[in-house]
Amino acid sequence: QVQPVGSGEVSVQPGGSLRLSCQGSEERTRGRYCMGWFRQAPGKGRAGREGGAAIYIGGFSQDYVDTVKGRFTISQDNAKNEVYLQMNSLRPEDSATYYCAAFSDCGNWYEYTTWGQGTQVTVSL
Repeated sequence: QVQPVGSGEVSVQPGGSLRLSCQGSEERTRGRYCMGWFRQAPGKGRAGREGGAAIYIGGFSQDYVDTVKGRFTISQDNAKNEVYLQMNSLRPEDSATYYCAAFSDCGNWYEYTTWGQGTQVTVSL
């Protein structure tokens, strides 16, 4: 299931998979080296934000927060300026709104430019 970020809400069962896509642009990524996602847990506001996954724009270096390592994989299509997040073995605690973002550096989850409304992902039975 491929879900463009900003396309509203999507529900997945625990153990399921989902793929998010994010469209970058020169304007959106100006001055940033990495692109990817951060997520915000439901009902927790900015305090509930945590990093997710990021990839060096045009490169291969990637970074993930520990909670998603081994389950999420980020990739990119340089020709399309598009980034993808393959999420496998989804858990209820992965439920969050996922925001596409351009980061100042991979792994620096606090300096970013974001756009759109995000995609709300709910993992439940």
